[in-house]
Amino acid sequence: MTVSIVNPARIKGFGQSELVRNKNDGIDAALIARYGARMHPEPWQAPPSEQRRLRAWCDRLKALKAMRLQEENRLEACTVAANAELMDHIEEQVVWLGLQIKQIGRDIEDHIACHPSLKRDADLMASIPGVGKATVAVMLGHIGDMRRFSSAKALAAHLGVSPRQRLSGTSVRGRTTMSRTGNRATRSALYMPAVVASRRNPILRAFAERLHANGLSKKAVIGAVMRKLVHLMYAIVRSGIAFRPDYIEQQSRKCVQPDDKVVTHISLAPDFNRYVREQHPPEGLCIGGQTTVP
Repeated sequence: MTVSIVNPARIKGFGQSELVRNKNDGIDAALIARYGARMHPEPWQAPPSEQRRLRAWCDRLKALKAMRLQEENRLEACTVAANAELMDHIEEQVVWLGLQIKQIGRDIEDHIACHPSLKRDADLMASIPGVGKATVAVMLGHIGDMRRFSSAKALAAHLGVSPRQRLSGTSVRGRTTMSRTGNRATRSALYMPAVVASRRNPILRAFAERLHANGLSKKAVIGAVMRKLVHLMYAIVRSGIAFRPDYIEQQSRKCVQPDDKVVTHISLAPDFNRYVREQHPPEGLCIGGQTTVP
């Protein structure tokens, strides 16, 4: 039996397009059947066991950090109330949670190291300035193999970091926002790496400075850097080449054509969107150069 997992919003929109007015079990079953017959959703493939275990570890780690934050807030409240006995009990709980968080962190690192596929992708993503071990673990646990996506844009849309426009002619001029259609845990895991990358990553720093110069707010720039960071992760994992800030500059100097002729490039803008395309260029194409088809 073939199983497909579909976002419920898509089936709801499909029903609205048919002007379905009522809702009960029979109508919903018929609607889902018509959707499957007409839209042909892709078959669902279960994630490998190592990815499911890694995701469970990451979810547990996130839950423990939330518990520790709650206890620390309670400790602060008890400090104000001068409740010494309760403070001692809460401090013990905070210490225990801290030890558990460190232990789970080590377990996650050991789990990734024991599986070659996870280790390879983890090393590639960790080579990007601004991306740490915690972000790598969340991305591998919730996304798994990024190669299953057809493009970097598809991955960004899956994570909900792609822009959402609201424009129509000259009457509707809505503000462009982040779509936020996706797993919230992955987006929250990308926020701080985007903040760090906008300062430490040479490619993303230039990108962020250009957006600041164009008048974008700081939050909007961070959202844009999150999306670009996802594109960069996809390109590096897909190509198998670790991050090198001078990669585009080196590739812009010369490009070997199918007939072994060397074509000198005129220029190549320092935008790593080209980095994505250079990993799998069309046959006979030399990105950024002159004419490429002999």
